[in-house]
Order: sequence, then C-alpha cells, then structure tokens
Amino acid sequence: MSKKAVLAYSGGLDTSYCLVNLTREKGFEVHTVIVNTGGFSKEELESIEKRAYELGSFHHETIDITQKYFDDCLRFLIYGNVLKNNTYPLSVSAERMFQSIAIAEYSKKVAAEYIVHGSTGAGNDQIRFDVAFAVISPKSQIITPIRDERLTRQQEVNYLLSQGVEYSWEKAKYSINVGIWGTSVGGVETLTSNQSLPEDAYPTQLSKSEPQTIEIEFKKGIPFKLNGETLSPVDLIQKLNEIGGGYAIGRDTHVGDTILGIKGRVGFEAPAATLIIKAHHLLEKHTLTRWQLLHKDSLANWYGTLLHEAQYLDPIMRDIEAFLESSQNHVSGKVILKLHPYRFDLIGVESPFDMMQSKIATYGEDMDAWDGRDARGFIKIFGNQLKIYHSFE
Repeated sequence: MSKKAVLAYSGGLDTSYCLVNLTREKGFEVHTVIVNTGGFSKEELESIEKRAYELGSFHHETIDITQKYFDDCLRFLIYGNVLKNNTYPLSVSAERMFQSIAIAEYSKKVAAEYIVHGSTGAGNDQIRFDVAFAVISPKSQIITPIRDERLTRQQEVNYLLSQGVEYSWEKAKYSINVGIWGTSVGGVETLTSNQSLPEDAYPTQLSKSEPQTIEIEFKKGIPFKLNGETLSPVDLIQKLNEIGGGYAIGRDTHVGDTILGIKGRVGFEAPAATLIIKAHHLLEKHTLTRWQLLHKDSLANWYGTLLHEAQYLDPIMRDIEAFLESSQNHVSGKVILKLHPYRFDLIGVESPFDMMQSKIATYGEDMDAWDGRDARGFIKIFGNQLKIYHSFE
C-alpha cells in the first residue's frame, strides 16, 4: 500500500529531488502542492504543474493565498515599516510562514500520513515548516530528504541526471524565491562576506533610465491608489513591482542572524516593498505623535523578529497587530516619490492629518498657542533636572 505524502513543491532543485527520490525509490504516493503568494504568473504555475506530473506527482494542487497573505501579514509589515536589520522587508521569511501554514492545513484536510519539505539543515525555512506542520497537522510525520541526507546542490543535480531528469547546473547555481513582497537570490557570492551578486543574477533587470515621479496614496495605512488610480492593495503592489523593478529599485544584500544562531547572507530585490514602506514611514512622520512613533518602532521590530523566527502562531502576534492597526487612524494621504535607476527620492506628502501644517505652530517661525514668555518658562523647567545633576560636580 502506497504511503501518502504531501510535498511542499516549488519546482526548484530541492523539491524536484524530493519528488523523484520519494516516488521512484521510496514508494511514496506524493501529492505536490504549490502555494502562490503572488509571485507566479498563470503560465508559470501551469508549467510547474506539468513538470510535477512529469516527475511523478500523483496529484498536484495549486493554492493561491495572495489576498490572505496581504490581509493577515503584509498590511502589518506596512503598518510597522518592518525592515529586518533596517534592510530586509522579510520577503521570503514572511512568505514561507504562510506557505507552511497553507501546506499544513491542506495535509490535515486530506489526512496525509507524511509531509515533506526540501529545506536544508542550515537555514530558517526548516524551522518555519516544521513548526507549522507540528502545530496544525500533528498526526503527519515530517520528512526532509535534503536535510537528513545532507545533500549539496551539486549532488542533487547529479542524482537527477542519473535518473534521466535534465537539470542544468547553471540553473541550480542560484536559489531564487519569488513572491509579491520581494524575491530572494542566494548563490555563490552570498556564501562569502566580501562579494556581491552580479547584475545578471537578479531576475529583474534595469530597463528604465529617465526619472519618473509617482504618487502612492494611503487610507489608514493601506496603499489604495497609485498615480491617482484606485487599485486593490495586491494589484497596487504587483503594479509597483513592475514600475520599480524597471529602475532596479529595492536591491540589497541582507546579513542577519538565523534562528539557529549562525550568520546568514542573501541578496534580494523588493521594489514595491521598499517604495511602500519608505513612503508609508514618511507619511507617519507627518501624521503620528512622537510617542506613537517611538513605541510603534519598538513593537514593529519585535513583530518582524517573531515573524522571521517562526513565531507567527503565538498569540502575542495578534496583540501587536491590534496595536499596529490602531496606530493607523490618521495615516491617510498622498506621498510623492521620484524614481531613478537604482534609487528614489521621497519628495513629500499631502495629508489632511499633517501635523506639520497645523494652525498651532510652524517650526522655526510662527506660534499661535504660546508666546516668548511661555517658551522661556518651559525651557527653564525642562532643563531643571540637568542643572540639579551638574550642580554636584
């Protein structure tokens, strides 16, 4: 009797190895599942499905969670202006958590005896998958061929070739993960500390040279208009990826601490995430109080860290989300940006809640709510504790 296994499938090298090995040598009935978070076109998904059946999939399923991914995760990353180590918009780490949950829910629904993923034993993804699987589909046994057999990418390619499966080493040289919030690129250079990815390693190439001004409009923290056109947040992000990608905006290399305690390095391109987060942050500087900004920065940093480290299912995340959403009541307005090759400028904002344009005071000029005597009195009291401290020197 065949052993029923659900494989978290992407069509890449690791999951191709898992599919071929489990079906041809281990006697598993493998059901391949790909979870789309907005990074695949219809044609790409059709090609991945065709390839899965060619490699031995018993049944292939495509699950689209793009809207759920935005509603339950991305909007909070925007509210919090989340950039891991002030650099990385959590493109893959956030996506993986939601893919893991979707795979676990599907496995539980079909009563799969086994769940398979292609993660190695050195990265963060193995933890995200294992945690979600164990919590949501605890009756399924987890199988991880790449991790357990400690395979290198070259060994995987050689195995597939030995099984009559064509797979180019050039194709396997870089590991590319595509999602609506960004694309990660890992490979030879990212395993070093002193080399950067070559230009041609990035999936999106520079194609625009003339500067372009764009406008992103937010309503309570959610982007809903691009250049005056009302769009759903998902459509706006995808369109902004196209526009910003043409300028090669949002490229960088993230260096950080993995959950296992080792340093990791990965390249990425995230044009929409970069532009939206920076635009949103500028709008918040104009519309939130200083205490909102300070406390929100602290909680948002924890939210990003916990999400990155596979803790999305902890109830503290719902608590932080409630705070982040509450903070967005006045974060509405338009942000103007100017795009250039490889960079962009934040020009300014227009908002009915712009605290800089209030009638009470203008920085460095007018004040209607106090006069000079009030200012002198405030400063005298404000500096009183410092005077007391330094009187003992």
